[in-house]
Amino acid sequence: MPQIKILPHPEYCPDGATISAPAGTSICEAMLDNDINIEHACEMSCACTTCHVIVREGADSLDEPEEGEEDMLDRAWGLEPASRLSCQAILSQIDVVVEIPKYSINHAKENH
Repeated sequence: MPQIKILPHPEYCPDGATISAPAGTSICEAMLDNDINIEHACEMSCACTTCHVIVREGADSLDEPEEGEEDMLDRAWGLEPASRLSCQAILSQIDVVVEIPKYSINHAKENH
């Protein structure tokens, strides 16, 4: 079963975490199943960017992003080449390391 190492995030995972999930599970589902309550405003339907993560290691093992995900990512705060919507990033048998960005688009709006 692949492991997901989540780097520390002040709100969602202050100490960081390492969790396991079956291959075929989305990163978002795995985090939620392990009490890491990442935002997912659209209920994992690829209609927002609140579950945006940056895959620091193991990105090549994930399924390829589809056009809808790429279109949504264009709106994500702090977009990087290794950015994915965690609700669309499906685990294979390879471990991954993810970073939850400091802000989501919702946080950026709330802080202005």
